Formats: sequence, structure tokens, C-alpha cells
Amino acid sequence: MTVPSVRALSPAASRRTRRPRRWPLLAVALLASTSAAAMRCGSRLVGEGDRDFQVRERCGAPFWIDAYAGVDVLGARTPLERQVEVHYEAWYFNFGPRDLMRRLIFRDGVLQREETLGYGVRDLGAGCPMPAAWQGLSSGELVARCGEPASRRSRPVTIVRRPGPRQEQWREQRDETWLYDGADARVVYEARLIDGRVVGIDRLLR
Repeated sequence: MTVPSVRALSPAASRRTRRPRRWPLLAVALLASTSAAAMRCGSRLVGEGDRDFQVRERCGAPFWIDAYAGVDVLGARTPLERQVEVHYEAWYFNFGPRDLMRRLIFRDGVLQREETLGYGVRDLGAGCPMPAAWQGLSSGELVARCGEPASRRSRPVTIVRRPGPRQEQWREQRDETWLYDGADARVVYEARLIDGRVVGIDRLLR
């Protein structure tokens, strides 16, 4: 085999060949920013500002919706006070065990943000882990793994925040109790959720 001769490069040529290529890095950065700001459903994307009906048409129905409400008060404690009711929905999407679940937060039907959760499941409610592993799960993740609870009780508490002069935001702190039947017919498990996240689990006898 003949080895081709190698010619030494001049210093100027050497500097030209060592110049970093920025276009591929820029393309990667743009791709990363697009994926962080939007969720892909097949060949279509949904992102901040999309309406709920647009997301449903592109991605199908979520497997779980967590809905709650609040009130924005403008001109609080003045002769003219406006109270505007605000509706929130958290939509949960499961794309299977090889992809991460997504939670989409809507305010009055407009997508505000997307959040990435843990890995999805093959079949909803078919792989419930031991109750000790429920701690910290969102309501949608718990439903994905264990199905909907046998019973569900709610005790909403109103939290009032004052972000500025003459402004108030009334929000529900959702304090919920979900009951699940245990493998032993004599046992039930009680999960306590605050604002859609498991904060405690108790084992109860019937």
C-alpha cells in the first residue's frame, strides 16, 4: 500500500483549519430551545399561547385533568374593586414507558407552560408501585401508575397573596385525600395530596 505524502501547512492555513465551526453548535442550540418550549405530538407541535382545543386536536385527549380556580382582585380595598375569576387546568399526557410524561398548564383555556415529569407507562393503572414510592408523585403520575382512586375527598383552603398595591390573588390550596384498595382486602391506603402532589401516605384497616 502506498502512503500518500503529507505536506506541512503554513501557519496561516493551520489557523484557518482550526477555526471553530459555529453553525452546527447554533443549530443544536436552536433545536434545544425549540424542544424546551414546545411539545411534539406526531408531526405537530404545541407551545405557549396555544388554545386548549388546538392542543386537543393535535395531541388527543389527556388521560387526566386536574382543574382548579382562583380570583384576581384589582383595586382591592378601594371604592371600586374588580374580582376576576381565573380557571386553571393541568393536562397530563402519557407517551409510553420510553418517553417522559408531560403536564400542560392552562389558564382560562390558554397554554401557559409545559412541565416534564417521570417516565410514562405502557398501560394506565396497570403497574402500581408500593405505596412508599408514591411520595412526591403528581396526581397525574399517581393515576398513570395506580389508576383513579376508589374515593376522593377535597378540603380546599383559600390562600391570599398581595403581589402589589391594591392587588390580591386568591388561590385554592387543594388539600385532597385519595383512597386506594390494598392487595389485602382488609387494608386501604390513604394518599394525601397538596396542590396535586402526594405529600403523605397512611395504611388503614377497614
